This record gives sequence, C-alpha cells and structure tokens, in this order.
Amino acid sequence: MRRADRLFQIIQIMRRTNRLVTATMLAEELEVSKRSVYRDIADLIGQRVPIRGEAGLGYVLDRDFDMPPLMLTPDENRRPRCFGAQWVAERGDPVLAGAARDLIAKIATAVPEHLRCFIAEPSIGPPPGNALALDGLDSARARLWIRSGRKIRIRYRNQEMQESERTIWPVILGYAETVRLLIAWWSCVRTFGISGPTALLPPNFLTSTMAVVSAT
Repeated sequence: MRRADRLFQIIQIMRRTNRLVTATMLAEELEVSKRSVYRDIADLIGQRVPIRGEAGLGYVLDRDFDMPPLMLTPDENRRPRCFGAQWVAERGDPVLAGAARDLIAKIATAVPEHLRCFIAEPSIGPPPGNALALDGLDSARARLWIRSGRKIRIRYRNQEMQESERTIWPVILGYAETVRLLIAWWSCVRTFGISGPTALLPPNFLTSTMAVVSAT
C-alpha cells in the first residue's frame, strides 16, 4: 500500500467509530509497524487533520472533519452498498424498497464505466425473499415516530392470544427474513421489548413524546 493511500485509510478507520483507536489497532489493520503509524499520525496532524490523542492512549478524529468524496473500489461498490440495497429492495416496505432501488441507480451512475458491470450483474446477492408476514404496522410512519421520539399505543397479543393495550416508545424497526420487529421501551414494565407480527396489532400513533428519565 502506498503511503498516501495509508494516510487516507487511517482517516477512514477513525471515521468508523467515535472511540479511541490505538496505534496497535491501526498497525494490525494496515499491516505496518506501530512506529510507522506514529509517523503517519504526526504527518496527518501536521497537515491539519483534526486528530486528538497521544501515543499509548489512542486517537480520535473530530466528527466534523470531512474529506472530498473518494472513488470506491469494486469491493466497496458491489459488496456493502449494493448487497445491502438489493436486500432492502426485495424485502423492504414500498418506501424503503424504492429508496434502495434509487441508491443502486445512483451508484451505477457515479462509478466509472468499467465498474458498472459489477452493479448491473452482481456476482453476489441475497437469496430470493419470501413475503413479509402481515402485521398492520405502517412502517414509514413508525420510522418517523422513531426519529421524532414519539410514542405509539398498541394492542398487544401474547402467546396465549390474550389482547391488551400498551404504550411503547419505539427505538428500532428491524427486518428479519419474513417479519418486521419493533424494538421499543415498554412503559408498563419499564424495560425494552421486541414485538413481532403475531403480537403487534394496528397501532395508534400518539403525538406525545417520551420523557427522558435520568438513571440516577
């Protein structure tokens, strides 16, 4: 790896996390000595890249730092981005599926001509998907409620098929192979819970938000 490429890769590694990245971690991933890492970090700081930290403790990159877009490699194009987008395009709700198809089209337009075959005819991809189980959840609206921190009133059905009403604070809408899972804070039992399609009946989207309670 050229040294210039290694400097860019150090920045990329730091951008993945907001935790301290040690010289040992960088040296192992880049397959160089820690002494080389120390020199590279010093050069980046000298070029005014906002890296904070010191040898023996670790380094962190200022989250406001940004670089111009870099050309993606074939693996970066066809594996993480397109593979994930293909999965969402086949299994997501109409809004997510449309966004995934738009993303694939944008990637195909942005990459050079010789890389477009990797997107048009990918060598890897998700297996054919089965239809999602019906759960009565408006996923587009649920994502909006998650982003805005608002609560949802649901009719919950337990394993004994008994129904009850509960107010939850949704935090994640997850997708498994054939079901959607709503992970939320359950106010009634004061813990996080997961609701699947057999338990979640058509909900009532509330305008009130969840109060943040201190752990102390």
